[in-house]
Amino acid sequence: MKRALIAGVTVCGILFFDLPRINAEVRLPAIWSDHMVLQRDVPVRIGGRAAPGEKVTVRFAGQEGRSKAGQDGTWHVELQPFKTGGPFDLIVQGSNTVKISNVLVGEVWFCSGQSNMALTVQSCANYSAESAQAKYPAIRMFTARHVATERSMVDNAGSWRSCYPDSVGNFSGTAYFFGRTIHKELNVPVGLIHSAWGGTPAQAWTPIASLKADPALRCYLDEWEAALKVYPEKLQKHQAVMAKWQAQAEAAKAEGKEPPRKPRGPLGPGHPGMPGGLYNGMVVPFTGFPVRGAIWYQGEANASQASLYQRLLSRMIMDWRQAWGIPDMPFLIVQLPNIQRGNFDPALPVEEENGWVLMREAQYLTARTVPHAGLAVTIDVGDPKEIHPKNKQDVGHRLALAALAQVYGRNVEFSGPTYAGMVVEGSRIRIKFDHLGGGLVSKTGPKLKSFAVAPSEGDRWEAAEAVIDGDTVVVWHKDVARPARVRYAWKGNPEVSLYNKAGLPAGPFRTDGEY
Repeated sequence: MKRALIAGVTVCGILFFDLPRINAEVRLPAIWSDHMVLQRDVPVRIGGRAAPGEKVTVRFAGQEGRSKAGQDGTWHVELQPFKTGGPFDLIVQGSNTVKISNVLVGEVWFCSGQSNMALTVQSCANYSAESAQAKYPAIRMFTARHVATERSMVDNAGSWRSCYPDSVGNFSGTAYFFGRTIHKELNVPVGLIHSAWGGTPAQAWTPIASLKADPALRCYLDEWEAALKVYPEKLQKHQAVMAKWQAQAEAAKAEGKEPPRKPRGPLGPGHPGMPGGLYNGMVVPFTGFPVRGAIWYQGEANASQASLYQRLLSRMIMDWRQAWGIPDMPFLIVQLPNIQRGNFDPALPVEEENGWVLMREAQYLTARTVPHAGLAVTIDVGDPKEIHPKNKQDVGHRLALAALAQVYGRNVEFSGPTYAGMVVEGSRIRIKFDHLGGGLVSKTGPKLKSFAVAPSEGDRWEAAEAVIDGDTVVVWHKDVARPARVRYAWKGNPEVSLYNKAGLPAGPFRTDGEY
């Protein structure tokens, strides 16, 4: 679809078209463009801008809707749900005609988070083989621009691309592998909207109003206000750092070497860590586009405040659902993988590892307590020395299993064994599980690894003996005569041993937690 340049604003160095300033031709946000996928089986509300009072007609797949732009230039047309199909042309006609070509109707997912969601297919394992096989013209991919802003935006520049070997490499690996499984299993077109930014915290993806309304979450706003006070001083120092980096980058380029990573600026206006900033710039522009649900891979940036994460993420999910107008919108979470924190960043304190452990628990509890939420456990597919593990195939596949079972009603196991209760039997504890997936399996021989046991009081935990007994696990230690608590995989990089026969791992758990 051809677009003329219009008045816009520059945010974070990006020219971002501001549709409310348009007062002439009929226009739509960039997400409504050639090669898109429209969500099937739901009412479709199409809207855009035009001259005040301008009459607008929309035609698509045998339906027609009419509207008239209000005094503010906005217009909307409601269409009835569409079945799987295409390609179709979407025609929007006013004083001008906009033709959106090659539109499919299928399943659409919003894919968001930080760097592990943003990690591209070309950075994942087995890229040569994966790209060669990526011939799925019914999978359509849209990547949002990075925009952090204090005010809500109505558009985010980008375009849809069909999935081919020459287009898949720059797209999110997690999103692609998720969408590929959905496409193969359901045999329907799949649209994937990738809106992620590395290193960003969840509060940046949450509306400011929600952070203000919850006393427990106002700390994020207090931290931001404190950062703004010292911003001018830090900006001056950053400019000196940037001058040094520029010289190093130019020298590296002259020598044919990879330039050093560009330093990120201090917290301040336009920074991606700004509370609410990414919600305004990278979520709101898509909330007028119908989707089935969202997948979310984030948490690393919040590990130092893991105790607040369940509350924050639960609130964010509610806000997104309200913005899309889908109260039960599925929301699938990737639980952080295994990693040995100190191995890749010796400057981090040892306590940081506990943050990752508690973050995994917060993600589990969010998926367990928020209706229509799900979890993909990845404790066995990380890289102990790399914060960006390359195996995103299993990550995407496990997210897709959750979607197939919980959203699409397929009879597939989507979870590894999950803690379901315990019974003390003298000097031993018997652990019960849900999601047996055909039975429990040990990947470390007759004895399971990474179990620990403790009495009811004190902090003395002992590495436990543990064996599978039918559909349960029995745990003990010779020096703990009266065991009361058990933990499994409760460390940054545990030796993962417990699976079900469906091949899915048990996630970390503790019996003294909020289960």
